[in-house]
Amino acid sequence: MNNKRVLISLMFFALLLVVATSCSKKLNPLSSDAFTVNPSPLELVGTKIPVTVTGRIPANWFNKNAVVEVSTVLKYNGTETVGTTQIYQGENVAGNGIVISQKNGGNISLKSEFNYIPEMDKSELYLRFNASIKGKAIALPDVKVADGLSSAAALASVYTTTPALAPDKFQRIIEEAHDADIMFLIQQAQLRSSELNSTNLNAWKDLVSEANKNDRKNLNVEVLAYASPDGGLELNEKLAEQRERNTSAYLEKEFLKKDIDTEVNAKYTAQDWDGFQKLVAASSLQDKDLVLRVLSMYTDPVEREREIKNISVIYKDLAETILPKLRRSRLVANVEIIGKTDEELLKAVNSNNLNDLSLEELLYAANLASDSQKAQIYTLASTKFPNDYRAVNNLGSLSFKSGDLSKAKTYFEKAKQLNGQAAEANMNLGLIALADGDVSKAEQLLGNASSANTINEALGLLFMKKGDYAAAAAAYGEAKTNNAALAQLLSKNYNKSQQTLNALPSKDATSHYISALLAARTNNTSGVVSALKQATTLDSNFAKKALNDTDFSKFLNNSDIKNMLK
Repeated sequence: MNNKRVLISLMFFALLLVVATSCSKKLNPLSSDAFTVNPSPLELVGTKIPVTVTGRIPANWFNKNAVVEVSTVLKYNGTETVGTTQIYQGENVAGNGIVISQKNGGNISLKSEFNYIPEMDKSELYLRFNASIKGKAIALPDVKVADGLSSAAALASVYTTTPALAPDKFQRIIEEAHDADIMFLIQQAQLRSSELNSTNLNAWKDLVSEANKNDRKNLNVEVLAYASPDGGLELNEKLAEQRERNTSAYLEKEFLKKDIDTEVNAKYTAQDWDGFQKLVAASSLQDKDLVLRVLSMYTDPVEREREIKNISVIYKDLAETILPKLRRSRLVANVEIIGKTDEELLKAVNSNNLNDLSLEELLYAANLASDSQKAQIYTLASTKFPNDYRAVNNLGSLSFKSGDLSKAKTYFEKAKQLNGQAAEANMNLGLIALADGDVSKAEQLLGNASSANTINEALGLLFMKKGDYAAAAAAYGEAKTNNAALAQLLSKNYNKSQQTLNALPSKDATSHYISALLAARTNNTSGVVSALKQATTLDSNFAKKALNDTDFSKFLNNSDIKNMLK
């Protein structure tokens, strides 16, 4: 009996031990070898650091009563940013997590995207496991799964992007045509005093006289005499010719009295079918389409006149409203207005004698001036012509180039208030949005700026910030800028990137750093050494960046590079 009791007690103890062991099974730390990271090392894409971590929970690791929250954690500069979190749970847990079999294990996958800041250049990626079994926390260490970041894309700079200047409309020579009509009675060529004393003709003669005396205007005059299409070709030929002679003779006398010395070109048109067709098309005649159809069907003047006269009802209206307007001599004064030369405009700028310049002259003169003079000219133009957005926008461009983006933004916003559709103001505000990290707003603004003169540079930068490097390289085209070379590098067009770098009009520290990156990606050790030396000489901050940049990790054992980056 005692032996039986002992046996029962032992069996009961063994059962309790099994149950207790099953319930309190610990979750052991996992090895980094169980996980794969893509990309590894991490890579900055546009303004984000995207990463996908996949792995396998081994068999017999996951407790049936466990809940494990797995998070990606980017650690850098003594701080961290938590990315995606995914909940996994054992088979006995009621919840919405992904179930992991204790016997077979299971797969895990986390896709994260971190917003880049420069402090992340030296960073490490970890997996964090917040675990519990039946509500009791289980301490598990973070597991390091990736080390380092390729941050070449961070070199894309809004500060080196050319803001859009609103263009002037200055024309060195402006051509104008001013006309006046002398009307005639039907089948007559005599000049009537009522026509010669008309307000319109007198104003035209005054204009001709002024142009003739103005040293900045070139003048020539045309006399175009016409007869209406009715009356037959032979009669109209003589009539139009006589009207031209009478008009030319009159002008010669008038020009002689006013001491106007200009060329007069005269010609006549016997039957003004073109003028007839235009007047009919623009009229409100009830059956004008019928007349226009006749004109299109017949090209012979005699047939045209006969067929139109056959439309008796319409012809009466034509005779009263259309044909009288074609019996005329048209006087045309062709005036060329010669604008100020570059020398004259520069003289006005240098002598601070700008008040007499027009808006277009001011905007054009700014192109000839120094940067300090540009600001003065644009300020004057914005004051004299406060409703025009261009001078205000261009003041913003000057501030942008000097690095004062806050002041530039104020100008650009004012320019957009003056003209909401102005391509230049929209583009420049798009650059400000990119500087602020607001890619979505920038894309909207640049969509309204297709005609801005530097839109391709802005679009190239936008695509860079979106991580679409092929589109960025296409937008930059043949531009010779750091950003263009970087886009070509990141889209793996290394030959094109090298060509762009070679063609840069001037190189700064960033130019040489991009050259070093290009050399690193093409395994050119001597190129890395040479370019990094020039970059760090011009800007010592690039030494620290190079030490942290995984593009250079395999070159850090080179003695020249090691000594350079100390």
